[in-house]
Amino acid sequence: MVPHQLGILVEHLGKGQLPLKDIMLYVVYRSLQGQQGVLGSLRAILWIPISQSAYRRLTVAAFEHVMKLSLDFHLSKRVGEVISALSKGSAINTFLDGLVFQLFPMVFDLAIAAVYFFVFLDAFYAIIVVAVMWFYLFITIYMAKYRGRARREAATRDREMDAAKTDAIMSYETVHHNSALPLELSKFQRLVKYFQEAEYSVFFSLNALNAVQNFIFVVGVLLTCLLAAFQISEGIYKVAMFVTILTYLAQLQAPLNFFGSFYTQVQNNMVDAERMLALVSSFDFMVHANDTKANTYVLQYKITPQVQNSPHAKPMNTCSGRITLNDVEFAYDKRKPTLSNVSFEVQPGTTTAIVGESGSGKSTILKLLFRFYEVDGGSVQIDGIDVRDITMATLRTHFSVVPQDTILFNETILYNVKYSNPSASFEDVQAACKVASIHEKIISFPDGYNSNVGERGLRLSGGEKQRIAIARAVLKHPQIMLLDEATASLDSQTERLIQDSLKTACKGRTTIAIAHRLSTITDADQIIVMHQGHIVERGTHEQLLAVGGRYKSMWEKQTKAVSA
Repeated sequence: MVPHQLGILVEHLGKGQLPLKDIMLYVVYRSLQGQQGVLGSLRAILWIPISQSAYRRLTVAAFEHVMKLSLDFHLSKRVGEVISALSKGSAINTFLDGLVFQLFPMVFDLAIAAVYFFVFLDAFYAIIVVAVMWFYLFITIYMAKYRGRARREAATRDREMDAAKTDAIMSYETVHHNSALPLELSKFQRLVKYFQEAEYSVFFSLNALNAVQNFIFVVGVLLTCLLAAFQISEGIYKVAMFVTILTYLAQLQAPLNFFGSFYTQVQNNMVDAERMLALVSSFDFMVHANDTKANTYVLQYKITPQVQNSPHAKPMNTCSGRITLNDVEFAYDKRKPTLSNVSFEVQPGTTTAIVGESGSGKSTILKLLFRFYEVDGGSVQIDGIDVRDITMATLRTHFSVVPQDTILFNETILYNVKYSNPSASFEDVQAACKVASIHEKIISFPDGYNSNVGERGLRLSGGEKQRIAIARAVLKHPQIMLLDEATASLDSQTERLIQDSLKTACKGRTTIAIAHRLSTITDADQIIVMHQGHIVERGTHEQLLAVGGRYKSMWEKQTKAVSA
């Protein structure tokens, strides 16, 4: 209506004429038009809650999905790359916004233009508009194939940069301990260079595309001007029609330009989002692209949790703590078994220690108990029920784990202790910290329980972190305690203090302890000796020493080392 009304207005202009009605209509139409017009502003306002809802649901769903993926996924991926992929939720929003509120109106706009020219003016104008539109869209889509490859390469390089930055920052101490800052800088500079090379191809192709698009439109304008000028010279139309046509063409350039940018934007958004979609999707997500030989290849992603609740899994609301392993077989790599025919039973309220050389399968047993992995053969049972028949959420509520390397969040001590039981009262937290023999130390800090522990707990000593981990485990009120070499990295004096705390914490609970120092498990009700994935000995400390086998050999080596 804006170009149409402008033509009417120009036709009525002249000496002694003041077409107020035509001027007001033109101003009203202009106020409604475009992104900054009333209708555009209303559209933007209406889109806000839709955009926020879509972004919130998509981002939360992606985060939840990644957190539910199996341990093997997280061990095989770089944290920075996964975080970079998860940050692309806004790309989906931009795509939806453009599709619903930009692309459909643009197509409608062009269709109206063709009909208007055909009905009110001349079929030749409609043909010119349709031809310009067709060539414009064809060249945009054709060149976008090449741009998609360049954009995908740039997105990959960008994720690699994010991953390198995250790795270096998270390993700050290691970098400086090894005087490796020049190495990290060199590596990062190289990745930036690779990214910029890919980015150059993206920008170069974009500007080349814009130049070609502009040339096509200019040719259309030239043909239209020549035809209109000829018809005016022949007296077929008045000069006002020329103004209408040129204004209409100028107005059509915006939606055509938008389509070019929208198609590019769709490619960019989908390239940015495809890694996120690959993480979230439970189906094969295919990305089609052309290589330099114009052969199509397909990238297939299917990232789903390797460990999931079975359809018949039921919640386990109570637990006495009896653990049974029956002929368990497991391998991280099918070419090399990790556990073979492992069978043992842990009675409720007793302590079982698992010892053996590195790589013998000790920690793997705990991971299978916690269902980070599924057994390849045999079964793991809690209270006589196969863990595969128990929902993972309820199964894990009955366990508390004290790992060798305690991870604390960059929050207060109170937050970190309550992490296992957010509804616990402050008195419960204090009681758990007293069990872990850390309460007195905490209240000696200037901010007490509100002291911030720093990134990964770097403001605390190793012993303090371990005792906070013990307090966190106790506060969960589990029936089963899993101790994964909880004191292996501590000095002897701190180790004795932690051991006293652990004895108190584990009292009355079923406990499985992986031990490096045999002196810490002499009171265990049962000691299992592992070697190359097999149980080679079992018994109490005294029984195993009397047998004179592998355990006695390990004991003698450690006692000689201590005495030396």
